Amino acid sequence: MGARKRIKANQIKEENKSKAFASLRNVPTSPRKMRLVTDMVRGMEVNRALDVLRFSPKEASNRVEKLLLSAIANWQAKNEGQRIEESALYVKEISVDSARILKRLRPAPQGRAHRIKKRSNHVTILLGSKTAEADSTKQ
Repeated sequence: MGARKRIKANQIKEENKSKAFASLRNVPTSPRKMRLVTDMVRGMEVNRALDVLRFSPKEASNRVEKLLLSAIANWQAKNEGQRIEESALYVKEISVDSARILKRLRPAPQGRAHRIKKRSNHVTILLGSKTAEADSTKQ
């Protein structure tokens, strides 16, 4: 690894130490279905987002709810001594990226076969604190 690449990697690593995020890899749900759920909670306050996900009938909402709880636990580990209620946590960023696609064959009439694409995705949640951002703008 070159010097510039190593310096940039260390810089990114230092920035990630202050961020509270969680990622979910290789979820066997199509990215389109997962984006419907993630779009519901983008920008929401954390407790409200948990309520929305808990009462959503979509199957993907259970996975996103667990991921959000993991991101909250990561935030608590990085910010010991602070309370969630006082910091006004919200879902700053949430992204769904396509993962590997499994290609399967489905029998079709007259000896043919149709390709079936079984899609999967990666989900990443980044939490932000409204009080911390307000403090940084005052300075």
